[in-house]
Amino acid sequence: MNNRIKRIAKGMFEQFRHRKITESEFVQAEAKARNLGGYMDDFNVLIAMCKDTIMGKYKMDKWNLSIIIGTILYVVSPIDAIPDFILVGGWIDDVAIVGYAIRKLSAEMEQYKRSKFPVEAR
Repeated sequence: MNNRIKRIAKGMFEQFRHRKITESEFVQAEAKARNLGGYMDDFNVLIAMCKDTIMGKYKMDKWNLSIIIGTILYVVSPIDAIPDFILVGGWIDDVAIVGYAIRKLSAEMEQYKRSKFPVEAR
């Protein structure tokens, strides 16, 4: 990933570190997940992790939670590096941010899946 995307991601995650996410934003994120191609399933796992953490069903480090919240808010925001209304290109930045979050949280995602689906993890 290029340095520009890394700077955007880190700044965004810091900005949303203490931001609460609304049910409406979760619904928007779930609807937009289909535009993320191969990252759709992993993005849906991030959404589930965030919801479960907020509801107290899963314990996660605050920094990791801020990464997920920042990622979700970036995807649902109409204002981002490349606006979504630009065909094809509009989703490139969203895919890059989601990919960055998935790479950063891969171990946390595996731990979540094992806690959520313990029989399948064996």
